[in-house]
Amino acid sequence: MPKTESSAWLARDAAAVWHPFTQHSRWLDDEPTVVERAEGPWLYDIDGNKYLDGVSSLWVTTFGHREPAIDAAIRDQLGRLDHATFLGATHRPGIELAEELLATAPRGDRALGKVFYAGDGSSAVEAALKMAYQYSVQTGRAKPLFVRLAQAYHGDTLGSVSVGGIDLFHATYKPLLLKTVEAPSPADFDRRATGEAEAAAEAAAGLEKVMAEHGEEVCAIILEPMVQAAAGILTYDAAYLAAARRIADRHGALLICDEVAVGVGRTGRMWASEHAGIVPDLLIAAKGLTAGYLPLSAVLTTDEVYEAFLGAPAEARTFFHGHTYTANPLCAAAALANLRLMRERSLVEHAEKLGDRLGVLLAPLAEREAVTDIRRLGVMAAVDVADKGERAGVAVCRAAKKRGVWLRPLGNSVVLMPPLALRDEEAELLVGALDEAIAEVYA
Repeated sequence: MPKTESSAWLARDAAAVWHPFTQHSRWLDDEPTVVERAEGPWLYDIDGNKYLDGVSSLWVTTFGHREPAIDAAIRDQLGRLDHATFLGATHRPGIELAEELLATAPRGDRALGKVFYAGDGSSAVEAALKMAYQYSVQTGRAKPLFVRLAQAYHGDTLGSVSVGGIDLFHATYKPLLLKTVEAPSPADFDRRATGEAEAAAEAAAGLEKVMAEHGEEVCAIILEPMVQAAAGILTYDAAYLAAARRIADRHGALLICDEVAVGVGRTGRMWASEHAGIVPDLLIAAKGLTAGYLPLSAVLTTDEVYEAFLGAPAEARTFFHGHTYTANPLCAAAALANLRLMRERSLVEHAEKLGDRLGVLLAPLAEREAVTDIRRLGVMAAVDVADKGERAGVAVCRAAKKRGVWLRPLGNSVVLMPPLALRDEEAELLVGALDEAIAEVYA
């Protein structure tokens, strides 16, 4: 393809499109990629250049792009049913997917027994927040308060923004938001000085203090288990998650685990909650659920929560929430094929080994003066680079792209989150390109 093809399409894009999380005054300066096709872990731009997809197309692909078995499942479903409302009707892929999700759910002192479908991570968070509040109304008295963590990110709709803690994303909308109170994050404490266990203990004490003061008004505590992803892949000790479960129970609040980014194998477990051996009252799944193919999310909840919504129609205990494309059959078929294939190919076990391999490959980067921290859990990793004027992370990702690896930063944190099925030689390319990119930018 001629080299002019990419620039022509970018000009058309700039004239017509408004991209998410994008400052368009600099859109073309950042040399965006016009992706034409993909296969496995590889993306190809419209000019024929090839890039390793180092962020799983924003943390969603599991096997990679165009996995034949998932392609076939979607085509097969398309030959039978494209869409039918889930209001007053049901269908096989929606039922089978719910069964498969519950079969994979964390096990412990309670059981997740029902699945409610939504469209994406933010909309699933929105549903979970409404469920938690309505549950409080229908089981005693209304509790209008949510506890959220500092540096949290749970999405971009108004409810999900309410329980976020990143001012850059959320400050503008504060007058519109739900009532929340902030608890400290384990990342607020210097884990490198005191150790992760001590940081977890200090954060748990902070959460207990918040609940001691506000607990009677709190319907739910919401957190991302084990990793605060959009905050820069901030990892924490499993002891904090276990403490949050105990504190929620002690104060009669529900625990919502937002596993949008960390679920479906990304941390080396099917669900990040499993690292602490806990079961949340509400578990939110999205991103990797459909292997990156189609938008679908879900809220898994206990029978105890579900049963609070049962009653005669006149009692108005129904959960009046949903959308037109709830449980779209094509999306459900993709997710079902993905989950079954993950089990058949032991993908979660492979992801755990891949994460360990990434840890070994990343360790030497810590010796670079420009690298200020490295964090990793499973196949979620971040390399922090020193502040070098504006947008150092962008500069590093641009240098990696020249070496055939596509990355995306969170400020000065360069995120690595490749497909779970990545092979060793591809992992070596991923980390090697990042190492060379840092050397170039900080030469």
